Amino acid sequence: MELGQQRKINKVLVANRGEIAVRIIRACRDLGINTVAVYSDADRSSLHVRYADEAVHIGPPPPRESYLRIDKILEAARRTGADAIHPGYGFLSEREAFAQAVIDEGILFIGPPPSAIATMGDKQKARETVKRAGVPVVPGTDPGLRDDELLNAAIHIGFPLIVKAAAGGGGKGMRVVRRAEDLPDALNMARREAESAFGDGTVYIEKLVEGARHIEFQILADMHGNTIHLGERECSIQRRHQKLVEESPSTFVDPDLRRRMGEMAIRAAEAVGYVNAGTIECLVDKDKHFYFLEMNTRLQVEHPVTELVTGVDLVKEQIRIARGRRMGPTESVLEPKGWAIECRINAEDPYNNFIPSVGTVSTLIVPTGPGVRVDSGVYSGYEITPYYDSMIAKLICWGDDRPEAMLRMRRALEEFKIMGLNHNIPFHQNLLNSFNFIAGKIDTKFVEERFSMDVFEHPATDEELEAAAIAATLFAHRNRQLAGQVVTRGERDTSNWKWLSRWERIHR
Repeated sequence: MELGQQRKINKVLVANRGEIAVRIIRACRDLGINTVAVYSDADRSSLHVRYADEAVHIGPPPPRESYLRIDKILEAARRTGADAIHPGYGFLSEREAFAQAVIDEGILFIGPPPSAIATMGDKQKARETVKRAGVPVVPGTDPGLRDDELLNAAIHIGFPLIVKAAAGGGGKGMRVVRRAEDLPDALNMARREAESAFGDGTVYIEKLVEGARHIEFQILADMHGNTIHLGERECSIQRRHQKLVEESPSTFVDPDLRRRMGEMAIRAAEAVGYVNAGTIECLVDKDKHFYFLEMNTRLQVEHPVTELVTGVDLVKEQIRIARGRRMGPTESVLEPKGWAIECRINAEDPYNNFIPSVGTVSTLIVPTGPGVRVDSGVYSGYEITPYYDSMIAKLICWGDDRPEAMLRMRRALEEFKIMGLNHNIPFHQNLLNSFNFIAGKIDTKFVEERFSMDVFEHPATDEELEAAAIAATLFAHRNRQLAGQVVTRGERDTSNWKWLSRWERIHR
């Protein structure tokens, strides 16, 4: 599209599924735009199929035969007369070939230019591009080297290091390696996982920055030369490189660090001529040295926390920018307000190594009330299958400050009722009981190395206790009153059954 040219969008095909497809459909409906859902056999009764104005079947449950088939997505767009496609996140959202195929079809792609996707999707090109723009990067190798070349490079880089998928994201195709003798097996496992998840088994290695935080900056850029950031998100609560809790802002980022990282994020985006919404991900060590990790050329799972503290609807802005209009927010008027926290509610057992759970959601009651938002594609009677991500919902709570946001999250987690399969709500409740989390003393290894579902955590030092005291006091009176799904020391939560029994007695 030429600069200054604007296009009207009448119908958007959402090339995705689950909660993000529902999220996009709702934004389109707010704008008066018709929508088309695509679905596999396993998703025939999914919420996004029910919410869309039209729905097109695209194949069997495995993503390679449905949601990753560019030809089927484009055929669905032709059949329904869609004049724009939104890729959501995951699946084809960061495939240059998909974006280019959409454009070649004469359909508007609601996302960045294929050239930006290609540059930032090629990890080595991305590193070289942002380095030229003055952005610090983590020491690492080019993708696609042979095993012997990677081993030689690993010796120079030094251990520990991390094997990463070149086409990766979401923690797929990643392995931490602490000894040279473990590298060959890690490379093989990472390649197999990357090939299965992305259809591309290319890997590379990178220095592991230990004790680091995962901090990312939300970017918006339009076709009129405007590029801004919307502040940071703290994404350090992870397990196996998969984010579990995100918040905005970060307790670790002071105004000076925010300014420097924000400027860096804008430089990195402008270096590839970026347009639309994107995220610059960074590692930040304990001394507040930061390193560019990667750019996600798409909407992020955790985008709602940014929306709640800025008041900016990122999906609407994506559509606005794709049409050729100037973005709504500007740095001069953007004033983030309050604090937001997101908990990813997944169908997995936190008491049993987070093993995924499948089955039918027999009961689902979601929390509501001030400052509470739930993004979900699940309903009572919905079947969680093994074919896709185990996410049930995203629970996002906002408050005037972090203590209020945490209190609301605690209340919302109590109200959240899910029956029929295992879920990780008890994990989130235990996490919000953690003095270290309350004090903001976390890093990317916190969950794996210093958190347990079986041990009630106490502060290790007087300094940590003092840092958490104010927030902990706010929680104290609530702890004594917790009912429902609260997790006590060393005990497995069985309170859903108590809750259901009470509910049935009341309604007899």
